[in-house]
Amino acid sequence: MKRKVFWAIIALVIGFVIYQVYIFTLSENDNIKSIYLVPDDAVFIVDTERPIDTWDEISSSQIWTHLQKNQQINKLSEGINSLDETFKAKKEIFDFIGERNLVISVHVYSPKKYGLLYIADLQKFSKLIFLKKAISNLAGEDYKVTKRVYKEHEIIELYNKETRETLHLSFIKNQVIASYTHILVEKSIDQYVNPVIGRDVNFVEIKEKTNNDGFFNIYLQHKYLKDYLNCFTSSSNLDFLNKEAFFYTGLDISIIEGVIVQATGYTNVDTNSQTYLKVLQKSGVGKRSVAKIAPKNTSLYLSFAFDDFKTFNSNLEKLQQENPAEFKMYTDQLAMIEDKLDISVSENIYSWIGSEIALIHFNTELSKNKKDIAAIIKADDIDDAKENLQLILSKIKENTPLKYKQINYRGYPINFFDLKGFFKMLAGNMFSKMEKPYFTIIDDFIVFSTSPNTIKEIINNHLIGYTLESSEKFDDFNYHFEKKSSVFAYVNTPNSYKDLLSLVDNKTRRQLQKDKPFITCFSQIGLQLISEEDLFKSNLSFVYEHPDEIEINIKKEEELKKKLLEELIPYKDSINTQSSANFFNLPPIHPSDLSAKSYKEFYGNGNIKFEVDLNDGLKDGSYKSYYENGNIKVKGHYKNDKQSGTWKAYDEQKSNVIFKKQF
Repeated sequence: MKRKVFWAIIALVIGFVIYQVYIFTLSENDNIKSIYLVPDDAVFIVDTERPIDTWDEISSSQIWTHLQKNQQINKLSEGINSLDETFKAKKEIFDFIGERNLVISVHVYSPKKYGLLYIADLQKFSKLIFLKKAISNLAGEDYKVTKRVYKEHEIIELYNKETRETLHLSFIKNQVIASYTHILVEKSIDQYVNPVIGRDVNFVEIKEKTNNDGFFNIYLQHKYLKDYLNCFTSSSNLDFLNKEAFFYTGLDISIIEGVIVQATGYTNVDTNSQTYLKVLQKSGVGKRSVAKIAPKNTSLYLSFAFDDFKTFNSNLEKLQQENPAEFKMYTDQLAMIEDKLDISVSENIYSWIGSEIALIHFNTELSKNKKDIAAIIKADDIDDAKENLQLILSKIKENTPLKYKQINYRGYPINFFDLKGFFKMLAGNMFSKMEKPYFTIIDDFIVFSTSPNTIKEIINNHLIGYTLESSEKFDDFNYHFEKKSSVFAYVNTPNSYKDLLSLVDNKTRRQLQKDKPFITCFSQIGLQLISEEDLFKSNLSFVYEHPDEIEINIKKEEELKKKLLEELIPYKDSINTQSSANFFNLPPIHPSDLSAKSYKEFYGNGNIKFEVDLNDGLKDGSYKSYYENGNIKVKGHYKNDKQSGTWKAYDEQKSNVIFKKQF
């Protein structure tokens, strides 16, 4: 009898082993891919093949350590850690099943609210009944476990008595899905019946092109990006986003030298959309070179480059033809300019334009205008450009009643280019606000701006060598991008932070002020799109710096620039020593409107500091300056921007004449 029992046990053991071998090696593979369970409204999809190791590496980095001090990111971290701890509670199970593919998707499930869905691929382990039971029993005394059924699928609910949050779990074939938002688990079950993203040819195209050599892959579905960002700001701040421009972006995320986060991959474009990006995608790539003259403190450098301008312009016209009304406005504007000035736009303008047109923004020292922007065109032939621009200026003077204005600043002529609609005709709506600009020529670049002071600041920085190209930090960062591109955007976050505050509503501004250390810590951000067949090859990278180091570097740069400018500008507006030179050696002025008849500056208390008559932006006529108490300080006359006749300086208290000088 004992022998029969013994052999029966042996037979059961052998049978169980054979069954396990069959399950793991010979049975039909009835698995389903994780992507087929991601709800179709996913904004982001994160995909990693080694979630535990990846999370351990990221969570131990100095970047994450700093970011966790932020309340919102800390909440996200707590959510991931909570899920991580829930599953790790039975460590022996994870030791048994090992690392598994994990997908995390982000969804906006109601206005201003978003949630995360987790999908883990257990492969054939899901066929073991004991595993499902073990996971459902992960909860201890701190959890209350309930179950319900949704569309024939059991959902296990783990209610945390302390946090009052519920983790919802369900098993679909080889996948376990989990979320703290029950709607997302239900939507995932719905996808099992009718998957959308997994069968979307645009997503499949990007997934196949995206490498997986880094920590994880992340996929962005562009049409839901605006809804997600609206969770953090008002929709009015997001009007610039075009939902129809792109389909998906796939990025492979890696960390370089512990401080540079680099995401490389591809983006596909909706070829039916009427967007500027479609034009660039079809126009090839060009070399970026505007950093040679962009000031070192540039906060934004936005570059559009192409094989050649002729190709770009041809594609732009094809885009405009898709909108008959807009194309008619374009052709009418072109004909009006050519007829009025007796020029050929193609021969006199398009012929000398090179392969890059860029916008730069920086905070000027002269006008203090936080929104000053310059448009810069790289000339293919600078001599040809000079000749044709002079021809156009002479035609403007000859054929229009407009005054022909030119000033000379440190050897660089600044001209008033009163040609309405020029930039919109040249490069589309992206440059439509660049109306009636001033321009100068620096090296091989034509620099345009609606403010002459912006141009003067670029000249000053160029003369002292304080350019973006001279920045060692920019050079190190720029190394991680290809030299040629279709679109390149560079943001210096500390320099652009104040500008960002000026663009948002009060609620968002307060939040940004609170989060400043977590925004500016990514001191340099770069985005590059490179036309490659029907796609954009994409690179999104940013550098992490500790906020304390950033503040130290800002002060060093300010001191360096001040020192260089002092060497360039010998004058100082000071009255510490009582001498005529302190009164009559007056600094230059920088009017923003060269058509104005006068120019004034004021003290902080509102009292006038000085006033002077102008003629075409030059000092010409009466000049008077005042002390801060309102008493007259200096008066005299200018003629053709030079002091003329008798000038007098006065005592601050009694207004007695203390100096006279004949010019």
